[in-house]
Amino acid sequence: MLKKRDLHDSHTLYELMTHPDVFPFVRQKADSYEEFLFMTKQTIEAEERGELISRTILDEWGAPIGTINLFDIEDNAGFLGTWLGKPFHGKGYNSPAKDAFFQELFYELGIETVFMRIRKVNIRSIKAAEKLPYVITANETRKSIYDQLNANGDVYDLYEIPKDQYTFYLMRNGAAQSDDSQLLEA
Repeated sequence: MLKKRDLHDSHTLYELMTHPDVFPFVRQKADSYEEFLFMTKQTIEAEERGELISRTILDEWGAPIGTINLFDIEDNAGFLGTWLGKPFHGKGYNSPAKDAFFQELFYELGIETVFMRIRKVNIRSIKAAEKLPYVITANETRKSIYDQLNANGDVYDLYEIPKDQYTFYLMRNGAAQSDDSQLLEA
């Protein structure tokens, strides 16, 4: 479902990223394939330096369909950036990609908090974020970060995913699955 960024996926990802329903919401925009290739190389190098974490999202057949990233890593926290190509919107890829990424971030890489800044006009992303049971609206609880994000106008909503909240979700979800399987066995 996820793999480390690779220059070989750049052509496919660039084509998906440039769709008008996707491009406005991508953090790392490129106006040409060459620029996207250069940015991907920079992303890979930045990850090697510990500045960000970036993965390519794959479909069932291993084809690249988008990216998921943790930017601005500081004090074991960072900002999530995710995009999927238009043909993959609404197909159920978002939640499993986030789950796989959060598993890696929280339990392998030592991240404690993931923030999401979502443009208030990006209704699709807001609805997707609010569907996740471990996401907390943080406009008030992280007011200083919220104010910093919106220093030039009321543009973003802020969401937070703390490691403990995500872990609690996994424990509850795992328990619910165990209960269901025990009921089937009885």
